[in-house]
Amino acid sequence: MNKNKTMLSLALGAAFPWWALPALAQDAQGAAAADEAAERSRSLGVVTVTGGPPSSLPTQIPTTIESMTREEIETRINATDSEDALKYLPSLLVRKRYIGDYNHAILSTRASGTGNSARSAVYADGILLSNYLGNGISNGTNYAPRWGLVTPEEIERVDVMYGPFSAAYPGNSAGAVVDYVTRKPTQFEAHVKAGYSSQPNDLYNTNETFNSWQTSASLGSRSGDWSWWINLNRTDSQGQPQTFTTATVASGTPGRGGTPVVGFVPGLNTTNTPWYILGTGTQYHTLQDHAKIKLAYDISPTVTASYTLGYWQNDAEGRPATFLSNSAGRPVYTGAINILGRSFTLGPTAFPLTNDEQTHYMHGLSVKSNTKGEWDWEVAASLYDYATDIQRAPTVAPPLAEFGGAGTVQDQGGTTGWNTLAAKGTWRPQGISGAHIVDFGAARAAYKLGILKTNAIGNWINGPSGTLVSNVGGNTETIAAWAQDSWSFAPNWKAVLGLRAEDWQASNGFTATAANYLAYASRSESDLSPKGALAYQLTPDTVLKGSIGRAVRYPTVGELYGATTGGALSFINDPFLKPEKSWTAELSAEKDLGNGIARATLFHETTEDALFNQLIPNTSITRVTNIERVRTNGFELAYTGQDVWMRGLDLGGSLTFADSKTVANALNPASVGKWQPRVPRWRSTVFATYKPDARWAFTAAARYSGKQYSTLDNSDVNGFAYFGASRYFTVDLRVRYQIDKQWSAAFGIDNANNYQYWNFHPYPQRTYTAELRWDL
Repeated sequence: MNKNKTMLSLALGAAFPWWALPALAQDAQGAAAADEAAERSRSLGVVTVTGGPPSSLPTQIPTTIESMTREEIETRINATDSEDALKYLPSLLVRKRYIGDYNHAILSTRASGTGNSARSAVYADGILLSNYLGNGISNGTNYAPRWGLVTPEEIERVDVMYGPFSAAYPGNSAGAVVDYVTRKPTQFEAHVKAGYSSQPNDLYNTNETFNSWQTSASLGSRSGDWSWWINLNRTDSQGQPQTFTTATVASGTPGRGGTPVVGFVPGLNTTNTPWYILGTGTQYHTLQDHAKIKLAYDISPTVTASYTLGYWQNDAEGRPATFLSNSAGRPVYTGAINILGRSFTLGPTAFPLTNDEQTHYMHGLSVKSNTKGEWDWEVAASLYDYATDIQRAPTVAPPLAEFGGAGTVQDQGGTTGWNTLAAKGTWRPQGISGAHIVDFGAARAAYKLGILKTNAIGNWINGPSGTLVSNVGGNTETIAAWAQDSWSFAPNWKAVLGLRAEDWQASNGFTATAANYLAYASRSESDLSPKGALAYQLTPDTVLKGSIGRAVRYPTVGELYGATTGGALSFINDPFLKPEKSWTAELSAEKDLGNGIARATLFHETTEDALFNQLIPNTSITRVTNIERVRTNGFELAYTGQDVWMRGLDLGGSLTFADSKTVANALNPASVGKWQPRVPRWRSTVFATYKPDARWAFTAAARYSGKQYSTLDNSDVNGFAYFGASRYFTVDLRVRYQIDKQWSAAFGIDNANNYQYWNFHPYPQRTYTAELRWDL
C-alpha cells in the first residue's frame, strides 16, 4: 500500500494543544502534505503521482488528482509563464492572451468558465496565489491568480485536485485546487536560462511581429540545517492588440456629416450585426521582474521552519492604433467621421492608452513537524501586499495623449491585499481498529480592497492625483475550522469523511464619487460544508472511487463594493449578493495498464445563487448578479502512458464533455436552458513525446475546445469576433536537445496551424519560441 501520509499541520498534542492556537488559517495549504513521494501504484484510491517531491495535496482522499513534473514540463511544454504547466492537463484552460499576461489569465475548469476566477484555488508551496479580492475582470482591475510569483524554472511539480472534496480548502475550491511545489535544494545548484518568442500577427489591418525576451537565473544549496534558494527572472514582452474600437453600421447617421475616412474593416459582431472595426487598443509592452528568496532551517530532526519572500514588479504600456485616415492620409483618432455615407462621432477615449506601474510582495512563513508518528502539526502565515499598483490613462485623444494632457490616476497601492494564518494537525491514532488518519485545523483569511481614482494634475503620464473621480473599497474575512478522517475500515476499502465550518464577514464597504458617498452595513453568514469519499480496490490494478462535497463561495470585496468606471467597460457592484452554494460529485474508475494509467470519471455539479459578471445588453456596463441555479453533468476520460508501443514513446490525452446549463434565473428568463458562459460542451488534449535517446525529445500536442458562449442568454452566436468566445483547435510542437551535461536547448511552435480564436480578446497566432539553458 502506498505509504503517503498527510502532514496537515495544526499544532496538536500534549506539547502543542490545538485549543491554544488562534482560530485562524491559511485556507491555502491543503488538507494534507504527503510525507513521502507517491509511488506508481494503485492502492485504495490513493492518487498516483510519479517522481519528484511529495505532493502537497491530500492524496489520501480518493478523488481525481493530476500532476505535471519538472521533467515533463521541460520536455513537453513551451513554458514561458507558470500557468503554461497546466496546458495539457484534463479539463483545464488558462485564458493567457500573451507572454506575461498579468491581468486576464483566469483558470477555467470542468464546470467553471474563464470569467470565474474565484471558483478555483491556486497556491505555491501552500501560499495563496488566487486573488479573492474580486472575480474575473472588472474595468481597470483584475483578479487573475498571481502567476508571476512563480516562474517555470522554479517549478518542481504542479498538482491539481478537481473539485471541493477536501475540508481543508475554502469554497473557492469548487472548480479545482492547483498547488505549485517549487525547488528545495539538497546540494549546491545553479541555473541560467534565456528565451525568445516571436509572433507574426495578421488580424484586420494589423500586420506586425510581436517579440518577447525572457532571462532567468537561480542559485540554491543546503548546508547543515540550512537550505536556501534564490530565483531571478525578467520578461520583456510585446503582445498583440487586445481591444478594438468598433461602431455598428446602424449606429451611424445617414448623411454627409463628418470627415470621410478610409481604412475601416467591415465585419460582423457577436450577434452577427454588421459593424466596422476602426482600430486597435491595449497592445501591451510589459517589463516584468520577479525575485524569490526561500530559506529553511531544521530546528530539530523533526521540526522545520521556512520563509519565502516573493517580489514582482511590472511596468506596462497599452497603446492603440487607428485604422482610419483622412483624404490627406493622416491618421484620425477623434471627432466626427463619415464612413460610406454614415456619420459617427469618436470620443477622446475611443482609442485608449494606459500606463501600469505595479510592485507586489508575497511573504510566507511556516513551522511544521514531520515525525511520521502519532502527531504532526504546522502553523503557517502568508501576506500578499499591493505595495504599488497604479494605472494612468488620458482623457484626451491621441496623438496628443502620447505626450501628455489631461487624464486619470487609479491607485490600489498600500490599501489592497490579503493575509492568511493557519494552524493544522494530523493524528494517526494507535490501537484503534482500522487505519485512521485524522486531519484538522483552524483558518483565517482576510482581504482588503481599496481603489482610488482621481483626475491627474497637469499631465496624465506623471502628474500627481487631484480631484476625486471615485473611491471604492471594503473588507471581507473568513474564519474556518475543519476536520477530516481517512479510514481504511476493511480490506480493499477506504472512506473519507470531512466537515468544514465557516464564518464570513463583510465590513467597511463604501462607494464614493465627487457627488456622493455610500457606506454599506456589515454582513455575516455561517455555513457548514460536508465532504465524503469512498474507494474500493476492485482488482490489484483497478480502483473505483466516489467523492461528494459542498462548497460555499462567498462574494468577494470587489463584487460587493468595487464599482469602477471608464475605459472599455464599467462595472456595477452589489452589496447584497448572496454566496453561491454548490454540491459537486464524481465517480471514477482507474486502471493501471502497466506502462500507463487510464481513467474514466462522471461528474456533476449543482450551484445555487451562482455569481456571474455579465454585460448588460446594448451597453458597455457589466454587473454582478446571482443566478438561481446552474447545473452541470459530464464525463472525463484521461490516459497517460510511457514507452507505449516502442521504447521512448510517451502518449497522453483527455476528453471532456460538459452539459452545463442555467436551469433557473428569474431575473433573466431568456437564459434558462442555455449553456453556462464559457463552458464548452467538448474539450480535448492529446500529446506524444518521442525520446530516441538521452539527448533528444520531440513533442507534438493538440488542444481542442468546442463551441461556447459569453452571455447567459447565448445571444452571442458568432464567437469569432471581438467580445466573442470561439471554438479552437491548435497544434503545438517542441524539440529539446541536451547538448552536454550542463547545456540544453529547445525550439518550439505554439499554435503551429495558426488558428485564429477568441475569448473576448484574440488569442496569440502562430508563435515561435527558442530557449538556451545552463544547469549545474
